[in-house]
Amino acid sequence: MEDWTEKYRPKSLDEVIGNKDAKNILRKWATSWNSSRPPEKKAVIIYGKPGIGKTSSAIALAKENGWIVIEMNASDARNAEKIRRIATSGALNESFGNDGSFIPSKYGRRKLIILDEADNLYERSSEVKDSSMLDKGGKKAIIDTIKKTNQPIILIANDLYELLKGSGEELRKLCIMIKFDERQIPKYEIVSLLKKICRMENIQVDVKILEMVAERCKGDVRSAIKDLQSICIGRNRVEQSTIQSIGYRDRENTVFDVLKDIFKTKDFQAIKRGYEVANESPEDFILWVSENIPLEYLDIADLARAYDRISKADLFLGRARRKRAYNLWSYAVDLMSCGVAVSKARPYAVNVRYSFPSWLREMKSSKETRDLRNSILKKIGRFCHVSARKANEFLDEVRKMSQGDIELACSLVKKLELDGDEMKYLFGERAVEVEKLLKKGAKEDKTRKLVMEQKKLF
Repeated sequence: MEDWTEKYRPKSLDEVIGNKDAKNILRKWATSWNSSRPPEKKAVIIYGKPGIGKTSSAIALAKENGWIVIEMNASDARNAEKIRRIATSGALNESFGNDGSFIPSKYGRRKLIILDEADNLYERSSEVKDSSMLDKGGKKAIIDTIKKTNQPIILIANDLYELLKGSGEELRKLCIMIKFDERQIPKYEIVSLLKKICRMENIQVDVKILEMVAERCKGDVRSAIKDLQSICIGRNRVEQSTIQSIGYRDRENTVFDVLKDIFKTKDFQAIKRGYEVANESPEDFILWVSENIPLEYLDIADLARAYDRISKADLFLGRARRKRAYNLWSYAVDLMSCGVAVSKARPYAVNVRYSFPSWLREMKSSKETRDLRNSILKKIGRFCHVSARKANEFLDEVRKMSQGDIELACSLVKKLELDGDEMKYLFGERAVEVEKLLKKGAKEDKTRKLVMEQKKLF
């Protein structure tokens, strides 16, 4: 099924819901490019939380004005060389349109350079030398491009501070700052959009459900559309009773949503909010994160940093468990979630199907065996007047001795009152032999008892 967020991506700024004032500023800036003289500030920074229409607005703006789009996102290598080759070249040179026609900039043909997730741009000296995936010099190359560009440029960021810090401070002077605020997206507009999608898909959905989806997304329109698609899959009609199934889906899938936030973004608020909704214990959640790190982080330096944060989180969990100081859990959760999120140089362009933790899977499959072992340990503990933990220290010796001595095995069955499954666990292949001897002994005891009773009669 086609992703509805792409299928119903706005084709004009008017179709982008909310943030009316921000869109007006953006449109006014674009209009100034269509005049004979370019504007004083040739670039715009659009910033705000994920899913509220930043990238959609930039693309819609280009469509409104008939501009060609050149886009670089966080999955691309954005070092100085790549930016000069792609963005700078596009910003300085004329080009042909998609239909092959050529119209110079002075006659209205423009190219919009979009640098998405610009706050994930890092100028760093990595442990991996000469890697084409380094962002070294990228921020400076962007600043140089903005200074001499002949074409409009839009930088998109979730975290404005992350973009402007360090060498990015100069961007403050060169760019117009436009904030997209989730509070500027009214709930009724989200409901209206969801209704429109339902009409286009020919699906009848109870308005109460649409209102609930709009309320829960907290301004994240992309999230609302994804939620709507998930509850409409395979249905032509969605009644209010489906709300229960939505709640079940959240409990079942939220952990995967949190993993996606950790591995694909650096939005601390979204990650923390997602973890709270996921309702996973820190001991289980660390297994989810550590299991999926190598699926996402392909750079050895990113991988090493992520597992370093996981190891520190595990130390806090151990201390919390030993000293019953559960206030340490918050430090562990921050390290295993936000700490792992900032370990990456950039999000990777890979679509990953996250794995269920293998340790939890093994524990689930071995639960029956563990329950059996624990039952035997309790019986040995009661007989020997020790704890089950102490009994566990010599259980293997008992198994070896009983498997080598059938009489001892039979004696253990009687004294510990072992059932058939416990016998198989303790004696292995010799359990059948022990069972036969016990049955034979039971018959002999019964015969002996009858003989004794007859003797008493005479």
